Amino acid sequence: MKKIKLVEVYFADSKVARLAQTKEGICAFEYDAEFLSKGISISPFELPLKNGVMLAKGSPFEGNFGVFADSLPDGWGMLILDRFLQKQGIQSKTLTLLDRLSFVGNTGRGALEFRPDQSIMSRDEYISFDHLAAEIEKIFRSETYQGDSIEILYRHGGSPGGARPKIFTKDKEWLVKFRTTTDPATIGQLEYNYSLLAKQCGVEMPETYLFEGKYFGVKRFDRTPIGKLHAVSAAGLLNADYRVPGLDYLQLFQLCSVLTHNEQELWKLYRLMVFNYLIGNKDDHAKNFSFILRQGEWHLSPVYDLLPSDGMNGFHTTSINESITPAKEDLFTVAQKTGLERNKAIAIFKEIWEFL
Repeated sequence: MKKIKLVEVYFADSKVARLAQTKEGICAFEYDAEFLSKGISISPFELPLKNGVMLAKGSPFEGNFGVFADSLPDGWGMLILDRFLQKQGIQSKTLTLLDRLSFVGNTGRGALEFRPDQSIMSRDEYISFDHLAAEIEKIFRSETYQGDSIEILYRHGGSPGGARPKIFTKDKEWLVKFRTTTDPATIGQLEYNYSLLAKQCGVEMPETYLFEGKYFGVKRFDRTPIGKLHAVSAAGLLNADYRVPGLDYLQLFQLCSVLTHNEQELWKLYRLMVFNYLIGNKDDHAKNFSFILRQGEWHLSPVYDLLPSDGMNGFHTTSINESITPAKEDLFTVAQKTGLERNKAIAIFKEIWEFL
């Protein structure tokens, strides 16, 4: 396999930048001159609009910029990519960051695309969810299993993050999840129920559906009839390691304020914080919060991955008012410190509490 030395980044058919790697494996980034004159920063804190080459930090993304780390698969997506490449006779450990971005090509999360594009497009075909679920279980149970479904899962998987198996279906507009070996058999129904509850509580949730009565599906918020939308996680924006605790909701509110300049977006984040607290979703890490660019303005993205979870050792991954075992008063304190009205914050808490 020929090694890639340069990757070009595109956004809505406009060339954004070019990427290379130093001999130490650090990503080097430079905006395209035309994009600089009329574009908007794809990652305002790490990659401000300016001339010259910018170098990524060595950690936490192994020499990558956070915004591009968002585009790469992790967990399940990485497992499927590695198994697929093995079937092609390619050892995944030999791939560079640029190689991996080229495999994402135009199939990644959000609007960014990478050229040369070595992605494989999914074909229109009938997909048996039950068959894929059985194949997924075999993949989890065997480190060497390489059944025919590996290619189907890879072609329909794109680069979704997270540990749970997922595919894109229905013209890539829906993300459908499958259970892991440790999930309860009813995990799809459970997540669907919580998605409906979130909507009742005023949390901005994309359209959801329970495929075949058991597979949870969510409509992608980064796809619209007129094109793709650019999205970046809080982890990507802040260059934060989502695998370890280190973020507080106060930082998320500060990020939201600086990016959106919109009090309504802060209230959206507050509702999400309260909902996570009340349902016991402690897996609230930095990659489970995202911001989306619509018509040149940043917004808090619709929410995702809303389920009760023990987090790490039973604590919130993202602390609330610097507490990993917060009380409801911590929620109100965060709101106040952010400049939100305390009485309204209490009223929203009561409103959501009544739905649970």
